[in-house]
Amino acid sequence: MITAADVRRIALSLPETVEKEAWSMPTFRVAGKMYITIPDDETSFAVRCPKHERTELIAAEPEKFWVPPHEAGSHWVRVRLAALEDLDELRDILVDSWRQAAPERLADALPGPGAGQG
Repeated sequence: MITAADVRRIALSLPETVEKEAWSMPTFRVAGKMYITIPDDETSFAVRCPKHERTELIAAEPEKFWVPPHEAGSHWVRVRLAALEDLDELRDILVDSWRQAAPERLADALPGPGAGQG
């Protein structure tokens, strides 16, 4: 089973990521921009996600993705850890969020899908 420890490990492996506590929970940032939060129940995490993509994700996989009412106006989506297929899927989700926050010089340096789109 995928855990919050896996989220932390993968997040901290991404270039220039730092962990900082905010709102009594761990958050992960690159270049000062937050791109992951782990609520204290550690059953899910939140990542950056453009609203139009978020709507599509939730419609396609509501058991995996959702948005709490207080975050409806944000560009974030929650992901249930138990619904993830494997660590590769987790990494893809975290890297996508990282790319949205990372400066272009860093995003270009990380190989993989979305390279150069930072």
